[in-house]
Parts: sequence; structure tokens; C-alpha cells
Amino acid sequence: MILAVLYVLLPLFDVLCYAEENLRAGATRLDCVRASEQCLKEQACSTKYRTMRQCVAGGKESNFSMVAGLEAKDECRSAVDALKQSPLYNCRCKRGMKKEKNCLRIYWGIYQTLQGNDFLEDSPYEPVNSRLSDIFRLAPIIGEPAVARENNCLNAAKACNLNDTCKKYRSAYISPCTSRVSTAEVCNKRKCHKALRQFFDKVPPKHSYGMLFCSCPLSDQTACSERRRQTIVPVCSYEEKQKPNCLELQASCKTNYICRSRLADFFVNCQPEPRSLSGCLKENYADCLLSYSGLIGTVMTPNYLRSPKISVSPYCDCSNSVFHREHLPPSVFGLHHHLREICDSLVAK
Repeated sequence: MILAVLYVLLPLFDVLCYAEENLRAGATRLDCVRASEQCLKEQACSTKYRTMRQCVAGGKESNFSMVAGLEAKDECRSAVDALKQSPLYNCRCKRGMKKEKNCLRIYWGIYQTLQGNDFLEDSPYEPVNSRLSDIFRLAPIIGEPAVARENNCLNAAKACNLNDTCKKYRSAYISPCTSRVSTAEVCNKRKCHKALRQFFDKVPPKHSYGMLFCSCPLSDQTACSERRRQTIVPVCSYEEKQKPNCLELQASCKTNYICRSRLADFFVNCQPEPRSLSGCLKENYADCLLSYSGLIGTVMTPNYLRSPKISVSPYCDCSNSVFHREHLPPSVFGLHHHLREICDSLVAK
């Protein structure tokens, strides 16, 4: 019944998405690197920008309580207010861009100062336009397992090898993710993570999603689902010698500009809503899939668990925490809940 409704509605959504794409195209914001360069060329903006950076460096707090003297505090507030009128205020970054880390560093320096908090409430990334009908084609796992009549995960791997871009970037991450560094280290995790991020940033979703979200037939669930689980070489990119605490893992993530940004993007785009058509609160299923894949290659990397039911999770738990899981706010343990609810909505469709 749901699929029948989708076949009727998808053409309409295509029209709406096309109109939205045109609107977005006319309102593209500067990326933070270009906005910073533009600001530094203008004397008034440059002066205020340098003042704000000095305030942040000296105070390390959004209210500048550590900056000596009322006069200095007023100067800091004045600089912040002035920057709200500059291109820096609404700048964003593009995932996988050439100077992504530098762009994100500029964004978070401004965001935390202007917002006055350390919460991950907004995404630093520019929205990516996607046609809704493509999402159901590119993420076949949303189909019922019975619909799959062959090992689509194997087929996706074969298709990747026939595509030059996919083959290039897949080989680029397989090498560091499977090369043992020493008797104690199974791989260079940093290089593995970087190569995985490049794979999902550079390879067309037709191939990357085909491998990550491939569906399996009931007759071959075990082998097929294990191939899907092995897509990101979990022994290197996912697993640790000891399962870390989720609170500590998130704290570690927030100290890295790329991980912090990918996690914020996930929280923004993957808020679940079971009553919506897509399963997402903002009806932005495409953005959620992109945000999910964006987490791969960070310390918050999610992956499929060995389980009869499709289930995904980051590699952490709260067994060593002074807090119990049910007492944690969504922002702390939200990734577990988001991933599980999203997966449940995928399987339910």
C-alpha cells in the first residue's frame, strides 16, 4: 500500500523538488573561506573580525568573561554585533571541499561566538539538492527483504569495479584500511578514515549508496548482510580494542572540526518522525542519508551490527558511565537513538 502511494506521489515531489532547487540556487551563501577572504579585504570588516578572534583567543568563552576590563568586553560585543551584518554570519561549507577543515574552523569560531554555546544545533554544511524519487532508487535497503531476489551487495561491488571513479576511491581506502602497521596496530586508522571520507564525498551516490544500503534476499541473508557490514572495513575503521564510552567518544568528536561538523549535520538532518512520509521530521530523507554516510570516517563512524534484524550503531556504549542510558539527553546519546529509529523506519517501509 505504501509503495503504491509513493508511485503516485513521487512525480509530484519531483516537481516540488525542482522548484526548490531553483530557489536554493538563487540564494547560495558564500563558503566561510571566501567570506573570510572577502571580509579581510574590507577595512571595517577586517578590523572587527580580527578583534573578535582576539577576544575568543583571550577569553575562550562566548561571554568574554575572561577578558579584562569592561571596555574590552564592550569592544568584543561590538565586534560580534558588527559581524552579524557581514557575509561571515551566514557562511557555510561544502562537504569534501578542498579547504574543508579550514572552512569549518572559521565557521565554528564564528558560530560559537555568535551563538554563545557549544551545542550542535546547526549544520555548517550547505544543503545539497536531491530529487526525492532518486532516494528510493539509490538506497534499495528501504525495500522489503523479500523484494530482493539476488545478492545486491555483491552486484553493487561489481558495479563499483566497473566505474572508474568508484574503483579508484574504493581502492584508495581498501589499501590503508587493510594494511597492518605493526604487530599491535592492525592499520593506520587516521589514513583509513580520511580515505573513507573521500570515497563517500567523491563517489556518485549511485555506487556508494548501492554498496552501503544494498538489500539482501531472504535466501542469502547471512553472507549478503556480512558483505554489507564489511563495506567500510570495520576491523580498522569501526572497531577498537575496547569499546569506548559514548560520552567520551562524543567529547572526542567535538574536538575535531570535521567530526564535530559531520555529527552536527547528522543531528540536524536525521531527526526522526514516524508519522512523516520519509520518516524524517523535516521530510529531508536525502539529506539524512548524506549525513549518515558523512559520519563514516570519523570517530563516530556507524556500522551494521551482527544481528538477525538490520541494526546500526556507533562503536560505543554507556556501561562504564556514571549515567544510565535512559537518563542521557538526546544530544548525548542521540546518535544511538537516531540511527536505530532511522533503521526501523527503513525496514518498516
